[in-house]
Amino acid sequence: MAELPRCRRATWAEAEGWADRIAEKLRAAGPAPQTLVGLSRGGWVPARLLADRLGIRRLVSLRVQHWGVTATRDGAAQLSEGLSGSVEGEAVLVVDDITDTGDSLRLARDHVQAAGPRSVETAAFVHIGHSRFVPTYYGEEIPRGDWVWVVFPWNYWEDLATLSAKAAEEAPSPAAIRAVLRERCGLEVPLEDLRRVRPAAARSP
Repeated sequence: MAELPRCRRATWAEAEGWADRIAEKLRAAGPAPQTLVGLSRGGWVPARLLADRLGIRRLVSLRVQHWGVTATRDGAAQLSEGLSGSVEGEAVLVVDDITDTGDSLRLARDHVQAAGPRSVETAAFVHIGHSRFVPTYYGEEIPRGDWVWVVFPWNYWEDLATLSAKAAEEAPSPAAIRAVLRERCGLEVPLEDLRRVRPAAARSP
């Protein structure tokens, strides 16, 4: 039987709410950061949403890899691409979409600190309670006993392709895959979406 995680499909409305909450906390804490560092790939959209709310024009990237395919850790967190711009002397906020183990955000924070900023804080849209690293700011906390794989809007198709491929080991047709994802993952997806990511099965009932 394929290993399938419990899932929660996040909405754009939730993402907007997380961005609003973090931006509000940042405003209450004092002057806004001068530079946002978005972790590639999951932190790019959250960082841009925060930049928009806070009026921050400087956004640089940093790539840390920890998860391979959906819900599968790819060994220890590793820095695969350095900062795309200097942060020396800047007040910096490092942004990711989620802290699950927390290893990616902690590694990114440490790398940014070594680059000579004036200050470094961290933010994640969603924080899992069992994470070994707690970001300075987060939009929502999921208790450690309620772990789920969060399917964000910006990685929906990628996650759906991976999850449906696992489900197809047991149920080859789109309708059967849909039932497996509903029952095992708690994930409700349209048949049209499954046919899009699994074209070879699109003619099956």
